[in-house]
Amino acid sequence: MTLNATELALYRNRFAAIAEEMGEVLRCAAFSPNIKERLDHSCAIFDAAGDMIALAAHIPVHLGACSLCVKAVIAALDLNDGETAIVNDPFAGGTHLPDITLVTAVDVRGERMHVASRAHHADVGGIAPGSLPSSRTIDEEGWRCRPRKLDNTVVAELLAASRTPWERRGDIAAQQAANRVGAERLCELGEGMSVAPAVATAALREHARRLMASVIAELPRREVYAEDVLDDARGDGVPIRVALTLACDGRGLRFDFRACDDQVSGPMNAVRAIVESAVFYALLCVGPDELPPNAGVLDAVEIVTRPGSVVDAQEPAAVAAGNVETSQRLVDVILQALAQLLPERIPASSYGTMNNVLIGSLPEATPAFVYYETLAGGLGGGPLRAGASATQAHMTNTRNTPIEALEHAFPLRIRRYSIREGSGGAGRHPGGDGLVREYEMLDAALVTVIAERRTHAPPGAAGGAAGAKGAQWVRRGDERVPIAAKGTRELAVGDCLIVETPGGGGWGATE
Repeated sequence: MTLNATELALYRNRFAAIAEEMGEVLRCAAFSPNIKERLDHSCAIFDAAGDMIALAAHIPVHLGACSLCVKAVIAALDLNDGETAIVNDPFAGGTHLPDITLVTAVDVRGERMHVASRAHHADVGGIAPGSLPSSRTIDEEGWRCRPRKLDNTVVAELLAASRTPWERRGDIAAQQAANRVGAERLCELGEGMSVAPAVATAALREHARRLMASVIAELPRREVYAEDVLDDARGDGVPIRVALTLACDGRGLRFDFRACDDQVSGPMNAVRAIVESAVFYALLCVGPDELPPNAGVLDAVEIVTRPGSVVDAQEPAAVAAGNVETSQRLVDVILQALAQLLPERIPASSYGTMNNVLIGSLPEATPAFVYYETLAGGLGGGPLRAGASATQAHMTNTRNTPIEALEHAFPLRIRRYSIREGSGGAGRHPGGDGLVREYEMLDAALVTVIAERRTHAPPGAAGGAAGAKGAQWVRRGDERVPIAAKGTRELAVGDCLIVETPGGGGWGATE
């Protein structure tokens, strides 16, 4: 049975609305500023096999990878209707350990579906506050959970590992509430559907497949190559190559990442789920507005990775920054390849890093605190317009933490928050500017920075100039001390951390 255009739009919008409502419940009920204020969470709907049917407009790196997580749960557990599983293991469908996913089984008119919420928890243990350290193996990154049924025992294990257990308890409860609402709304929708749920979900997937096929059919039939680099693994200065051969034959696309460098002894490794997420996101960018973001987008797509590479890391590789940093470079490389097929549609590279800042209390301090945020930068200029300034790009879609909320919750003071004027690359359409954020420590703290584009600037396109590289330093009185882009250090009361984020690349030569 096929659905007409009106029915397709109706079910697409209703499934998406359920995911959006789940997100609102999660935001309102969450304890941590990272979820409540920054909205570092995502929600989506999946079919019986774990394929994505609909998503909310949340975090791209979460959403494109989440189907593998749901499928890992289905393979490992026999969930009854209404039961929930928990997982964060990157080698079992997860991305990095702070991203905890809850998957709930839902029987809708006798057919199995799933709802999932993924949230970045500000601390799950590990060797540094925030669980995003300059680690060598995953064992240094915190609490790790393969697919398990959610119960008091597993929650107690998470609380025991975290430096801020009261936040973890509240945020897990918020995710449970979001999943419960999602399950209830799916059942309500199912009761009023004119077709069986499986018919509606299959039709939505087929619609996405057809639209993506029309995009692929219009691309030049050729093979192109693109590569870029990550600055280094742990501040050693040795660049890490991220490379892609993209082939189009008019019927499908083949993304071959096997030329990427080997996995490294540092947190920059990504699991394969991150690659799938980056490809999914980039294809949505080049597809039409009416393209439903579901599993059908990838039906005519082959993704090839090499196990043991930096984009298909194997245990016990450290992966904390692969989710936040390598994901951004993957998108840069994918868009650089697509620009060779669609030169008048693809912008220059954006700032290319999430500029991760983590600030936590010293081990002996009580009460403990952990603060985490990502910082925006400049977007790349494009064929039609200049890049926006101080904007989150690509695989992140979070807000900043409002200064009032930050200063209320943590012993920190924001001394400066401004546009980094002149940091965008020059061009016919210049790149956007990055930003400057300055944090004053009101208590002694351990500060971690994990950032990229400090050595290799965001490149321009079509003759445009590169954006400015990022930088960070500590101001202690009149002394200004540059610090590494990857690592943890102790700061005293009154010390200030200053982060300058990169600008975007410019597009087109200046006339």
